[in-house]
Order: sequence, then C-alpha cells, then structure tokens
Amino acid sequence: MNSIFNQSDRAELERRLGTLTVDSPSQWGRMTPHQAVCHLNDWLKASLGDRPQPDHATTLKTRIIRFVAFTIPMPWPHGVKTSAGLDAEQGGTRPGDFDQDVADLRDLVRRFVETDGRGLGRHYKWGDMSRGEWGRYGYRHMNHHLGQFGV
Repeated sequence: MNSIFNQSDRAELERRLGTLTVDSPSQWGRMTPHQAVCHLNDWLKASLGDRPQPDHATTLKTRIIRFVAFTIPMPWPHGVKTSAGLDAEQGGTRPGDFDQDVADLRDLVRRFVETDGRGLGRHYKWGDMSRGEWGRYGYRHMNHHLGQFGV
C-alpha cells in the first residue's frame, strides 16, 4: 500500500501537487483547490503538533473506520465532513497567496516525512497510530484531495 514515507509515492504526490492550480476544476465537494491546500497544511500542522486540535475519544467505531480507511485499497468516500478546526470555512486557515501556501505544503510534507512516523503523538481523531498507519494516512489524505481536482 502507498505511503508518504516511500520516496517514489511521495514524488508522485509532489508531481501531482505541481499540476494543481488555483483554477483546477473540482470533481466533487465544496472545497476550492486553495482551500484544499490550506486544509492539508492544517492537517500536517496538527499531526506535527503545531496546531492543537480537540482530542476525541477513540471508540471501536473509530478504530474500525481507521482500519478500513488506512488498510483497504478503495477510494475514500466523497462528502465526509471536515473537522471544523481544519476547514478554511470553519476555523481553519484561510487561503492567502496560493504559491506560498503550496510552498508551505511542500515544506510541511518534508517535515512530516523527516519524522519517519516517530514522535508524532496521538492523532486527535484516530488515536495512537503506527508508522505504517501514519504513512498510509498521509499518502491517502493527499491523494484524496489532489484527486478532488483531477490531478
């Protein structure tokens, strides 16, 4: 399964990110390309501990969803509600300069990858995650939002 910690998988994501424009047409959802970049920035900041999020209890349902989402190679569903603190319209970072926000995303991906999945702590929604889960989550989350705009 793809992982953001795998150099070739990450290179593919970065190549696709390079084709995203502020005007890339949406295939689904309400986010604009710029909002998606800001959302990914906020998610990485939260994962790195730079943007604290309210901690949710990890229930059996959450663990099952996490297992399915990070293990089974099927597309993620469209229309899943974004956590308010990571949504540009509900407390997340609002778009600024597109090129700078994309550059920030590239830097945050680099920082995330440098952790190699160690020292990331507990995910606010998914709970304690292994290196493999962090890697698959990172890849699948970026893949999902890049795919949202056909890139």
